Amino acid sequence: MGYKTIYAKRLLTSTGWLENTVIRIEGDKISDINVSDKPCSTDIKVLPALIDTHIHGVMGADTMDATHNSLNTMSCFLAKHGVGAFLATTVTESHEKIEAALIQVKNSIKQGVDGATLLGSYLEGPFFTAIHKGAHPEELLHNPELTLIKKWLKLSEGTLKSIALSPEYPESLSIIKWLCAQKVRVMLGHTNADYQTTKLALLAGASGVVHCYNGMSGLNHRQPGVVGAALSMNNCQTEIIVDGYHVHPAAVAIAHHCCGENLLLITDAMRATGMPNGDYHLGKLLVHKHDNVVQTEAGGLSGSVLTLDRAVHNLAKFTNICFESAWLHGSYYPAKALGMDHELGSVTPNKRANLVLLDNENDLIATIVNGNVVYKSKKFKEQYLSDR
Repeated sequence: MGYKTIYAKRLLTSTGWLENTVIRIEGDKISDINVSDKPCSTDIKVLPALIDTHIHGVMGADTMDATHNSLNTMSCFLAKHGVGAFLATTVTESHEKIEAALIQVKNSIKQGVDGATLLGSYLEGPFFTAIHKGAHPEELLHNPELTLIKKWLKLSEGTLKSIALSPEYPESLSIIKWLCAQKVRVMLGHTNADYQTTKLALLAGASGVVHCYNGMSGLNHRQPGVVGAALSMNNCQTEIIVDGYHVHPAAVAIAHHCCGENLLLITDAMRATGMPNGDYHLGKLLVHKHDNVVQTEAGGLSGSVLTLDRAVHNLAKFTNICFESAWLHGSYYPAKALGMDHELGSVTPNKRANLVLLDNENDLIATIVNGNVVYKSKKFKEQYLSDR
């Protein structure tokens, strides 16, 4: 088996930068990392590839299309934005269409995609309540049903990684405990639950909340709500959409201050991402994209057109933290949240070679997935990655 070598001026680890490093890749893994006593001849920085744990679609494609072409389109687009792995996320639709999407994700994982690795699926809906339904059709929402969940887990053959639900249903706590025993990640969202109900759900094993502040009961000093639980409970994985529209920059800063490493950057991107202004569908719902916002006719936000690399820049700006610290909220911390930090999320020997190369201005030069270059910018030079 041959190997590749990257000479990096700087290498981002989970604890900071290493200078003048030599990274060796054998097959799909990082085999060795050494620090050189000589100045590096290149000016590139190497960072772990980003992980988008919550994305619906891009470039006219959507998870709910239930086609390999759509999932591959998402995979290739994500690689152009520094993402090395993602969870394809569903929306509330008929059971038949949800099942078709779950089956296609399973099949596309087996077939393989050309860009970012498809890690599995994320079920967002239909187990929500109506008050904070967002872009989920109210007539299709219903209580979580264990028989149905078991059916969908069987159909997905272990590729259904995350399930979102509202905790206020009477069945929710017992189902959360059951799912945790099956090692399926549970997220709480599109819910009007109060603080105590949310707290009990998190204590029962739910991992965190879906796109914090959006689609949930807000923080009030006498009624802390879901947001209050997310910001105060230890180890609550708190997704957040940092596009400047879904959450005010000050609220982003508050969430970062409260949640620390548990704050997870997501895009919640839908099929209008990377596309012109106009009308698009999110599940059954017709929505309109104008500039960088997607809304329903009533004016409600309907997913985003955010990319994860832009979310990193926004987080650094809104919270006044350094770029490399912001990057970890889209790479290392999501890997930990998914229980995949043993193979993803950091540049470490024996982990998958999912890397990005950046220049001094933090512009993307290349994305490497499983040891293969899946995206090159015009700035890429062959000397950055040598086959020796």
